[in-house]
Amino acid sequence: MQTRLLFLGPPGAGKGTQAQLLCKKYDLMHLSTGDMLRSEVSAGSPLGIEAAELMNKGELVSDSLVLSIVENRLNEASQGWLLDGFPRTVDQAEALSVLLGKIQQPIQAVVVITLDAEFLIKRLLGRGRTDDNETVIRHRLEVYKEKTAPLIAHYTKEGLVKTVKGDGDVLEIASRIEAVLS
Repeated sequence: MQTRLLFLGPPGAGKGTQAQLLCKKYDLMHLSTGDMLRSEVSAGSPLGIEAAELMNKGELVSDSLVLSIVENRLNEASQGWLLDGFPRTVDQAEALSVLLGKIQQPIQAVVVITLDAEFLIKRLLGRGRTDDNETVIRHRLEVYKEKTAPLIAHYTKEGLVKTVKGDGDVLEIASRIEAVLS
């Protein structure tokens, strides 16, 4: 079973749910960049203080700061890890690759969860969130496609991509993911 993983997929594909299931079952560290940033900020670490200053101004946290936080967490990982939400661009992927090479923990597999756009729209509309309307959802899916297609192509060239259909029962999807990682 491959245990150094990256999850990619459109909004609403179930990445978070599947990441939690896999991490719990195989004792992997779940590295969600949003969670990591919030954790560093609440811990008041030097990186967290720097991140909070940027976020409080409404600015994006720099790639180098996110990479530093990822590096700190990966140094704590004993069993393996799953990255969720980072990298988002090819530049970030290349910087992450350098970091992972330095700490001798290269990504073993990139799981891309795929879903039909119309199915995704229905699923997201069904969540009942006030910010989820069809126009906004379609825009988010276009942005995802535009931003993530080069990232998927990057990891495909490296021979790391494992594609999994994201429709069906949660446990059925989990089973598909485990099958491609075995």
